[in-house]
Amino acid sequence: MQKYFLIILLMMVGQKMMAQRGGESTYDFLNLTNSARVAALGGTNISIMDNDINMAYHNPALLQQEMNNAMVLNFVPYMTGVKYGYVGYAKHYENVGTFSFGIHNINYGDFQRTNDIGEEMGIATAAEYSFNLTYARQLSPTLSMGLTAKPIYSKLDAYTSFGLAADFGVHYRKPENNFSMAIVLKNVGSQITSYHETQETMPSDLQIGLSKKLAHAPFRFSITAQHLLNWDLTYTPTDTENENGSSLGTQTSDANFGDQLMRHMVFGVEFLPSKNFHVDFGYNHRRRKELGYEERMSTAGFSWGFGFRVYKFLFSYGSARYHLGGSSNHFSISTNLSNFK
Repeated sequence: MQKYFLIILLMMVGQKMMAQRGGESTYDFLNLTNSARVAALGGTNISIMDNDINMAYHNPALLQQEMNNAMVLNFVPYMTGVKYGYVGYAKHYENVGTFSFGIHNINYGDFQRTNDIGEEMGIATAAEYSFNLTYARQLSPTLSMGLTAKPIYSKLDAYTSFGLAADFGVHYRKPENNFSMAIVLKNVGSQITSYHETQETMPSDLQIGLSKKLAHAPFRFSITAQHLLNWDLTYTPTDTENENGSSLGTQTSDANFGDQLMRHMVFGVEFLPSKNFHVDFGYNHRRRKELGYEERMSTAGFSWGFGFRVYKFLFSYGSARYHLGGSSNHFSISTNLSNFK
């Protein structure tokens, strides 16, 4: 099975794809983290397999039969009035595999619509939806694979767009060593109908993750490498303006090798004293470099959270520090409907 894993890895890395930076592709809401636990771990994690249906959103291969009848609800009151969330449900069919269906949506709120001379013309609304259908199958005790199909609908005032994306994931684990690794190719697809005449690209991403739980201590460490389709992630705003008078930014390569490498890495650590309680911490170097205030970096890029079980429900909270002026708050509640029978 290790041989098959390496073959799949090489095939996925060898795919010809267009790497995108933030703001250069459509449907960027697909990259938002809705799980409180994952938000606390730095914003992304694809390698932890422990019966948490939220993890299957980030890697479809993490969907497993133990999640049969599991249900999750996430809510994020984001910044400047933006709200988004996710609701999902999983069902296992013997000798077939495990399926899940979820809806990821974001609501940007209401805006004052005006014409080109500033006259008010009513209220405009904007929202986007992704309908996630996931299938996963355990190929062996150590190897699993999964696929998520994501029809996407976006409505920005009077403009609408429809697209189709897919995630493909592989997960390998060695239970005797408390070690696991995974690879995910995310948001591969196309815009079917565009907002206007211009066809936009998808926010495709290639991620590789590792997780290791200590044998004699209640700690699990994770490293996730993201945005592997584009090495240079540095971005510096300039005073240059385009034909519309908007400020342009330029991608630069003045960062050293270590800084460039760290911008791809997300680090997470979990404290797991029991099955009913956990505390999470994370660090996202790219977030800190791009959004931190140089004269006072504070805790930009760091995140934390916790989860606890009450009766038959698991409640989780996560907080991610983006910059001095704002943090995100993530709330998750999950349960298994089979426990109520």
